[in-house]
Amino acid sequence: MDENNTTDGVPSPPEPRVRLQIKQGTALGPGKAALLEALERTGSISAAGRELNMSYRRAWLLIHSVNQAYREPLVEASKGGAGGGGAILTPLGREVLSIYRRMERKALRAIQPDLDVLQKLLHDSP
Repeated sequence: MDENNTTDGVPSPPEPRVRLQIKQGTALGPGKAALLEALERTGSISAAGRELNMSYRRAWLLIHSVNQAYREPLVEASKGGAGGGGAILTPLGREVLSIYRRMERKALRAIQPDLDVLQKLLHDSP
C-alpha cells in the first residue's frame, strides 16, 4: 500500500491488494479486476483503458490474456464499424470477477485485526 494514500488529507484505510497466481503464467489481481469492472461499465475496451489511465494496447493485452487463460472468454468484443465496436463481460467473466471480489473481502476480514494493530503502531500524522 502507498503510505501517502490519502483523500483530501485524510488517510484512507489500508486495503489488501490480492493477486492470485492461479497456475503458472495465469494471474488475476486488482488491475485486471478493475479493467473488467470498467469494461462492464463502459462497454468498450478503449473507454475502460482510458478510465484507468491505461493505453488501449495495454488494456487489450490484459483482456486477451484473461480470455486465453480460461476455458471460455471472459470478454467478448465486437469490431468497430458504422455502429461502432464494443465489448461485454460474458457470464463467465462476471462469475470470475465476482469470485475474485469475494476473495478480496474474505482476505480483508481475515487480516483486519492485524491491520488494526499495525495502524496503532504507526507514527501519528503531522
